[in-house]
Amino acid sequence: MRTRVRGWRWRRSPLRRRSDVVEAWTVLVVAVLILVGAPLAGAAAAWWAHGEARSVSAEQQAERHRVRAEVVGRKGESLPSVQAGGQHAYRATVRWTEPGEGTRTTTARVPGDTRPGEVVDVWFDSRGRSVTPPVDGTGVWQHTLTMGTCAAVGEALVVLLGHSAVRRVAMRRRLTEWEREWARTEPEWTRRDA
Repeated sequence: MRTRVRGWRWRRSPLRRRSDVVEAWTVLVVAVLILVGAPLAGAAAAWWAHGEARSVSAEQQAERHRVRAEVVGRKGESLPSVQAGGQHAYRATVRWTEPGEGTRTTTARVPGDTRPGEVVDVWFDSRGRSVTPPVDGTGVWQHTLTMGTCAAVGEALVVLLGHSAVRRVAMRRRLTEWEREWARTEPEWTRRDA
């Protein structure tokens, strides 16, 4: 029957080696870094990412404008592409009337299931190019949570990788010490001359 003695690396013992003490302290540091450091790293990254995403969203809101346009027809046999939100889109010819400027026609991205004659929302930048809709509040929060989660998980993985390296070095050192001790005591046990 095997019994487990908890905290043996912390107690004074003639069997305790320096590598045991280093390993014990490393476990304590790893626990603190994972339980405290990872959430703090995730929160800091999320806070930074949220500010950046909000500023990008504000820039896009200021530079892009929406137009209600009628789909006149598809632009050749354009292949569908995936827009934000996982929605398929393709390029089509659209027409709309601007107050004071008359009727305008151009090529723009429209949802994949749109038929000629339907009216859709189309987004343009300040130069008149067709663009995707600006990032909304949901997109900002998705970016925030993704960056925060990735930072927390990344920090935890780096800490665990460091802990693994320390344990590997401690094990090599321990095996070297055991080899040295065995080379010294083996002749006494086997009754051989060294």
